[in-house]
Amino acid sequence: MIDRAGEAAWRVVPLGKDDTDIVRHLRKRAGLPMTTSDDQALLRLLTEDVPRALAQVARGLGARRFFSGPVKKQTADEAAEFLRRRHPTVIEADPPRRLERLGVITASVDRASAGLDALLDPALHFSLLPGPNGPKPELLDRSAVDGLTKALDTIDRILAGEDSYRSAAQEAARQVRVADAQRMLAEMPIEKLRAATGERLRLGPLTQAGIRTVQEVLVWDTSLRRLPGVGETSARRMLGAARALWQTAYDEMSVRFDVENRYPETTELLRRLAEWDACRQTRGAAADLERATELAPLRTAIGRKTSHLLVIPTRTLPAAGLRDSIDIVKRRAELLGTSSPSRRRRDVTADPWEDFLARPADYLAMLSELGFLTEDEDAAHGDLPEDIIQAVRDQALSGEYLTASLRGYQSFAARFALVQRKVIIGDEMGLGKSVEALAVLAHLRSRGETHFLVVCPAAVVTNWIREVSDKSKLQAHRVHGPERERAARAWECDGGVAVTTYETLGWWESALAEVRNLACVVVDEAHYIKNPEAQRTIRTNGLIARCKRVVLLTGTPMENRVDEFRNLASYIRPDLVLDATDLSPRKFRRQIAPAYLRRNQEDVLTELPELIEVAEWLPMTKPDATAYRAAVGDSEFMQMRQAAMLQGRESAKVQRLIEIVREAEANERRVIVFSYFREVLDLVAQLLPGPVFGPLTGAVAAGRRQQMVDDFSKAEHGAVLVAQIVAGGVGLNIQSASVVVICEPQLKPTAEAQAIARAHRMGQVHSVQVHRLLSEDSVDQRIVELLAGKQRLFDDFARVSTMADSTPEAVDLSEADLVHQVIAAERQRLAERAAAGD
Repeated sequence: MIDRAGEAAWRVVPLGKDDTDIVRHLRKRAGLPMTTSDDQALLRLLTEDVPRALAQVARGLGARRFFSGPVKKQTADEAAEFLRRRHPTVIEADPPRRLERLGVITASVDRASAGLDALLDPALHFSLLPGPNGPKPELLDRSAVDGLTKALDTIDRILAGEDSYRSAAQEAARQVRVADAQRMLAEMPIEKLRAATGERLRLGPLTQAGIRTVQEVLVWDTSLRRLPGVGETSARRMLGAARALWQTAYDEMSVRFDVENRYPETTELLRRLAEWDACRQTRGAAADLERATELAPLRTAIGRKTSHLLVIPTRTLPAAGLRDSIDIVKRRAELLGTSSPSRRRRDVTADPWEDFLARPADYLAMLSELGFLTEDEDAAHGDLPEDIIQAVRDQALSGEYLTASLRGYQSFAARFALVQRKVIIGDEMGLGKSVEALAVLAHLRSRGETHFLVVCPAAVVTNWIREVSDKSKLQAHRVHGPERERAARAWECDGGVAVTTYETLGWWESALAEVRNLACVVVDEAHYIKNPEAQRTIRTNGLIARCKRVVLLTGTPMENRVDEFRNLASYIRPDLVLDATDLSPRKFRRQIAPAYLRRNQEDVLTELPELIEVAEWLPMTKPDATAYRAAVGDSEFMQMRQAAMLQGRESAKVQRLIEIVREAEANERRVIVFSYFREVLDLVAQLLPGPVFGPLTGAVAAGRRQQMVDDFSKAEHGAVLVAQIVAGGVGLNIQSASVVVICEPQLKPTAEAQAIARAHRMGQVHSVQVHRLLSEDSVDQRIVELLAGKQRLFDDFARVSTMADSTPEAVDLSEADLVHQVIAAERQRLAERAAAGD
C-alpha cells in the first residue's frame, strides 16, 4: 500500500511470469457460461442432493435391509420418496440438454489471452480491482521501477549526511520558541496564575518578595516554598500554573524573523540554517523527498522475478500518478548524486541577517521543511470546528468548468461553502475571494446546476464579468445598464452567471422571485448590506432566504465591526448568532465559525513576499464622464488620462481609493499612492483619511525624499505616501508599505514595474497588494489594450534576462504613436455612441 498525506493512495501488486497461470485460471473461470437460478438448482440437485439420497436408499436395499436399524430404514424410505417426487420435475426440465449447454466453454483460453494485462479486463472479475465506476487501474512494466531502489538508497545516504546540520537547525528553532515564550511570560502579571488554576491563590507573598511576572515564578522554581507565607501546596500549585502557561505559550509560538528586533537566538537560528543550507544537497527538494518516503515500501516489495506492477488507485489520484512519482524520485536522486555541496557553500561566517534579507523565501522554506511553519495549514481552516474541517477535507471539488488554478486555501474555502451551503467568506483583501466563489459555481455546474447570480456594487461589475470569462467556462451575463433586459432574458433561457447590482435588484426583484432553479447566490462586498433596514439589504436578504446556497464575500475583519457583522451573519445562520455585547470578538467568531471563514494573507501566503495584482475596473460617474468627453473633444490626451481623478469625492476612482486606504488601516497596512500627475497627487493628499505624506515629486530634494519615506515608515497603520511615479518609483526602498495604488495606467510598463519594486523587494515581510485604478470605456482601457502585447513581451524578457531594466526602450510603445491611436479611437467611439443616442 502506498500512502500520501496519511491516506492510502495506491494498492500495488508485484507480478511475475509465474502469475500468468493465475490469470489463465481467471480467464477460464470468466469463460464459463452464465447460469440461471434454475441451472444452479439443477446442478445442486444432480451433484449433491441426488447422490446423497441414492446413498441413503442403498442402505434399505438388498441384504443390508435386514441389518439396518429402524432409523436408517426410515431415512432410506424418506430418501426414496424424495427421488420419486423430484423425478418428474427433472425429466421435464430436459437435464441432458441443459447439462450439455453448461458444459460448453464460451471463450477459448490461450497464452495470448492469458497475459498479465488480462487482469485489467473487467470480465475477469478480479477481486482487487474497483468496480466499473471506480478509478482506472494500470499495469506498469518492470522498467518503470528499474533504478528506484538505487535512487532511494542515494537519497537516504545524502539525508543521513545532512542530519547533524538539520538537527542543529531544529534545536536553534526550538530555542527561538523558548525565548519568545519566556519574553511573553516576562510581561505576563502573576495574576494570570489564578486564571490558569481556576483556584484562589494568595499572591501577596510573591508581591512582597518582588515577584511580578509569571517568568519570575519559573526562575524561582522550587525556592518559592521558602518564601514567608507560601506553603508546600501553594508553591506547587503556583509553579504548576506557571509551567502550564509557559507550555501553552511555547506551543502556540511561531518562529518568525523580526528584522526590527534581532534577538541573539534568532541570529543563531539564521546561522544554523545557513550552515545546513551550505552543506545540504536537498534544498528545494522537499516535495520530491516526500515522494521518496511514499515509495519506500516498493523497495522491499519488488523482487528479482517481478516483471510488472498492477497499480490500483484507492482514491482520486490516478494510477499514472505513481509512475510520475517514480520518475520524479529517480530524477531527484540523479541530481543529488551529481551535485557537489562545496559548489553551493555560502560564507556562513558573515552576518546571517544580510543573507536572510537577500533571500528570505529560502529561509522560510527551510523552516517549513523543519516543521516550524505547519500552522499555516491550520490557518487555512480559520476557526472552524474539527468536524467541519474533516467534512470539508472529504468534500470533492470538480474543476471541470474552472480554468484557473486554485491555491490550497482557496480550494478549502470553496469546499467549505459547498459543505455548509450558506456561508460568509471574509478573507483579507487580495486573497482571491472571487475565484473561491467562482470555484463553487463551477463545481455546482459540473453537478448539473445551471443558474447562478452575483450581486455586487456597480464598481465591480466589470471585474466580475472578466473573472467569470477568464477563469471559468461559465457564461457571464451583465444584468446592469442599458442592456439589462436582454441579458436577463438570455440568462433565464441559457443559464450561466448573472452579474447584477444591489440597485438593479429593485428592478429585477419580481422576475427573480419566479426563477425556481437558482442554484447559488454570491453577494460581493457584503458589508453593503449590514444595515438591516436598508432597501438593498431587504431585497438581498429575500434572495438569501429563497436560495439553497449563498456565499457572502467581505474583506472587512469581523473583530473590527462586531455589531454590524452580527447582522450580516444573522441573514444566513440566525441560530448561530449570540448577543455580541456579552462576548469578546474571538468568542463571537467561534460562535459563528460554522458559517464564517476568515484567513489573513500572512497566515496562508508562506512564500513571502507575495505580489498580488488587482485591476480595479470602475464605471465613470457623471462628473467623470462630462470632464472626460470635454478632454477628448479638445484632444487633450493628458487631461483624458486624469479626468476620472480630478472630480474629487464625486470621482469613482477617488471613492475606491478611499475604500482601499480604510481597508488597509483595518488590516494594519500602509499605502503608497502613485500617479504621473502632480494635480492628482495634490487632490489625493487633501482627500485621503489618516496621516498623508507627500506629495513626493521630482522637485523634492533627494535627502528630503528619504526623510519623507522614513517618517512614513514610522507612522501608524493606514498612513499614506503620495508619490509621483517618475520620482517615488525609482531609487527608494519602502518596505514598510504593503499596499500600492496606481491611479492611472502608465505609458511605459517599466515605470509601473519599478514603482511596485519599491515595496515588493527582498526584506519585505508582508505580501504586497497592487491596485490599478482603471476607468471603463475610457483612455485607460485603450492604453491597457494597446500595451497588452508589449507588456507580455516585457514580462517574458524580464524573466529570462537582467537586461530588461537597462533597456526599457526595447519594449515600451512610442508615446507619440500611442497618443495618436488613443485619441482617434476615443473620438470614434464617442461619436458612435452619440449617433446611437446613448
